[in-house]
Parts: sequence; C-alpha cells; structure tokens
Amino acid sequence: MSMFKEMLKSGETLFRDTVVLDYDFQPKIMKFREAEQKQFAIAIRPLLQGHNGRNLFVYGVPGVGKTTACKHVLRELEEETDEVASVYINCWKENTTFKIYSKICDDLGFKFLQNKKTSDLFTLIKEKLNKKSVVFVFDEIDKLEDTDFLYTILEDIYRKSIILLTNYRDSYSEMDERIRSRLNPEFLNFPAYNEAEIAGILKQRREYAFVQNCWDDEAFIEIVQKCTSVQDVRVGLYLMKEAGNLAEERSSRKITLPQVAEAIRKANEFHIKPKEGLDADLLLILNLVKEHSGNKIGDVYVAYGQKGGEMSYKSFQRRINKLTEGRFIFTEKVTGLEGNTTILNYSSEKKLTEF
Repeated sequence: MSMFKEMLKSGETLFRDTVVLDYDFQPKIMKFREAEQKQFAIAIRPLLQGHNGRNLFVYGVPGVGKTTACKHVLRELEEETDEVASVYINCWKENTTFKIYSKICDDLGFKFLQNKKTSDLFTLIKEKLNKKSVVFVFDEIDKLEDTDFLYTILEDIYRKSIILLTNYRDSYSEMDERIRSRLNPEFLNFPAYNEAEIAGILKQRREYAFVQNCWDDEAFIEIVQKCTSVQDVRVGLYLMKEAGNLAEERSSRKITLPQVAEAIRKANEFHIKPKEGLDADLLLILNLVKEHSGNKIGDVYVAYGQKGGEMSYKSFQRRINKLTEGRFIFTEKVTGLEGNTTILNYSSEKKLTEF
C-alpha cells in the first residue's frame, strides 16, 4: 500500500466538530447520570405545580458531570415550559453578592446598571422573578467570597428551587447557620466515573467530533486509561483533541499511539481553568508553589506568611485544593519520619505518564 494513502490531502480534516470536545458542551444524551438527573427533576417538579421547590446541595470530585447534568435538566425544563425561569451562575467568575446580582440582572435583560447599588439590583431581580417560579443554580460555590445573596434569595424570592454545586462536601458546613437552616437542602453526591463509563462517554464524543475510523483502537484505549487514572473526563477530552491536532499536523489519516503519547506529554501544561480567573490570593499561592515546587505544604505555608499572607492554615489548604482541581499544581501524599505530609509541585512538572 502506498504511504500516501495514509496521508491527508489538502483541505481534508480528521475533525467533524471540535465543539463536541469542549468541557461545557451539552450532549443531547448524557450517559451514566440518569439517576442524578432525576434527582434534579424531582427537586424542581413542585415549581411546575405552583409550589415551592426543593433545594439541593450537589457535590463530587471535578470532572464527573455535575455541571453538565444540571444544565441538561435546565435545558429540558426550558423546552417544557416558560412558566419557570432558570438562573445559572458560575461563582468562579461571579464570586461576590454584587457580581452575582449584576450577572442575574444582565441575564434578565436589565440595562444601565453601572451606578446601581447591591440593594437596587436585588429590587429589580425580586420584582421580575417573583412573578413566576425560578430555579437558581450556583456552581462552584466554594469560590464565593460571601454568601449574603443566598440569605436574601431564601427570604425574599417566593417560589424557587436553589441548587448549589461544589467539589467539596464540607463547603456546606462552612456556610452561615442562618443560611443552612433556611436552605435545608437534600444532598446529592456524584460518584467518580468508572473506566467503562469513561470509555462510553469518550466514545460518544469521539463519534460526533471525528470522522469515522480515524482512531487507532490502542490509542483510544490509552486515553481512556489515562483519563480513568486522574478520574476527570475533561482530561480525556483534552487528550483526544490534542492527539487529533497532532495527527493533522503530520497529515496522518489515523490517530495513533505516538500522537497520544505526545498529547500526554503536553498535558503537563494543561489547566482546566484560565489563570486570569484566579484571585490575588490564589495567584500568590500558585507563584509560591512554583518557587518552592517539591516542598512540603507546611513549608510553603510558612513562605506564604513571610509574603504577608494572613489566611489560616485550613483556608490555605482549601486554596491548595482549588489549584489542584484546576490542574495548576499537583500534590503527593508521602510518609516519613515525621508522619504523613503533602508535597506540592507546580503543574508544569507533572506528566500523566507518572500515573
């Protein structure tokens, strides 16, 4: 067989639709989260009957479909009725009460908000949303700087269902007691996907994202295994897209193990979140980890204090968790003469081949 038959011609591509490989893409059918989606629907259902909805506190490790499943249910709700409004806020971006109210007002179509106070913004929201039922979804609530908006919504919005999403179960216990007593949520855990489920999800995306028969079986299996090792579907999507790009650069009609291996090597620079979204404290800690990469968490915390940092050790640990979640850094648990400790490493030094 001529080697040229295995090469892409001018204008040919391995991709059908790269959007399908984006983290926030909403597939028409979401695999392996049927039970969790049903829990979302059960919480919202009373709103369809003119009653107050239930509240949900949703938690689970990153990349297990919490956001996608929730948005999937919201989309079905919007197709079913216009009697129930939906409000989705990502608290990574909107992390204060004022920012959240501004985003809600903007989504509701209000203009000329520049000189409005926080209380003025909520007055607009209340007047609009108290005319119907509403589902509030606040994603990544562990990024919030304050939760005053939750208390106000619980008190002053009539018919609502509030859904809180987070990677950390203990985010709930850190909330103000006044909010917890009024919220009184049901808890919904998203367990990590197993290898078979990850394979099913990535295969579904592969069928829509790539032309037929362009994936070598061993190459795809390698991605499934690496994705399973880190328990984050987003990593698998990144590796598939990157391997496809590398194959195209070589004009190859097949995506093979060498391209996957190179994609894995490049994944050490992969961040789930952009650095621009990090607040000043997180950027300071990230730079300290880079400067002291390979050191114990306690030593980095001392360096943080020497730089003028004032947060408690527990709060510092939470920030470390957030940076780990975003793949800005990675951690290692080690046991030594002094007992168990955590080693912090800057992510540019991490390779998936170490898993």
